[in-house]
Amino acid sequence: MNGLPVPVELTVVSDQHPEEPALPDDVWERFARDTEHDIRASAPKEPSARARMVTQRLRQQDAQGVRPVGWRAPPAAARRPRGRAWTVLGLLLALAVAVVAMKPSLIPGDPFGDRSTADSPAELPAETARPSAPPSSAAPDTPTLDHPFAGSPALRWADGESGIVLPPAEAVGSLTKAQVATALQETKTLLVDANLSPKTLLGGRPTAALGVLDPKQSHVLADLDRSLAAPGEKYDPLLLFSRFDPGEVRLVGKVVKVRGRITFARGENASAASVRVHADYTFVYPLSRADSTEVARTIVRRVVDTELADPAQYTVTPGRLQLVRYDESAGNSACGIHDGFLHPQFSSATATGAPAPGPTTDPYDRSRDLVQGDSRLCGTVSRT
Repeated sequence: MNGLPVPVELTVVSDQHPEEPALPDDVWERFARDTEHDIRASAPKEPSARARMVTQRLRQQDAQGVRPVGWRAPPAAARRPRGRAWTVLGLLLALAVAVVAMKPSLIPGDPFGDRSTADSPAELPAETARPSAPPSSAAPDTPTLDHPFAGSPALRWADGESGIVLPPAEAVGSLTKAQVATALQETKTLLVDANLSPKTLLGGRPTAALGVLDPKQSHVLADLDRSLAAPGEKYDPLLLFSRFDPGEVRLVGKVVKVRGRITFARGENASAASVRVHADYTFVYPLSRADSTEVARTIVRRVVDTELADPAQYTVTPGRLQLVRYDESAGNSACGIHDGFLHPQFSSATATGAPAPGPTTDPYDRSRDLVQGDSRLCGTVSRT
């Protein structure tokens, strides 16, 4: 620094950018007019002398507790904002509509004419043990072609094959888990073909059911073949198979209601080289005559015991079942007829067959054991 003054260079900065063109005069004039109009419109206005007098008088009356004539001041509760009340009411209505949409049966009188809820109630869980009492009575109703299980406890039972639920297989004695699973599955095949197959129900030969039985149990197969070919009182196919005369009745719909249970345990022989499978099921069949729309139901309870033996220790066909026991009890079928068919009785028809000398029983009662020989007892049923 030598003490001499340092020249300072001054630069003039303009708010006009040379590269930006200036606005035309007519645009500036229109902007000025619009701005002045908006300012005047939004500016506070001095109240008139009359307005000031009225305001002053109302303030004095209000201080004295006096209301002008015609004043309609609602009570405090009514002065609440209406918007909030309408909002709450709208929410309540929306909630009610949602509830009714999910469950229309809450509205009395079934205003929508939809009986789907009544005809398809919640299905019962699978039966895992013998019930302690018969099922409660269903709401009285008449079965129809569209609703063949109306008025029946079976309305909540499983449909067809889905009602036969197998327990998990476990090894038993010298039999492996896989062998026990075979015994369970083949017993189910026997039950399905003997009681649910349309071919069998209409009098056909139950080929699949017979196919799971051991051909080395020749006397059993011979008796079954004879009962199917020439039914009679001694050789009765109904002890193992459900059959209806197609010239007399027809099945209503494609659903047979099923309820029961299947269990397994070690066989009764001392060597523990077999597994015994016990099946106890009730089947409900809706039927009608070809010339009528009237619907009747026949209820068949069937108990079947099968056994699968270890082929390493017994002279048996590997993977085939021995039939140990088979018995049945039929509700609402004519007595004294031994033609190999179940004969449902319709309320509008004259009863056929011999009169029922036996006791009155509930065909839906699964709380008692089915005693062998019950099928020979001819009685009446308390409900169908």
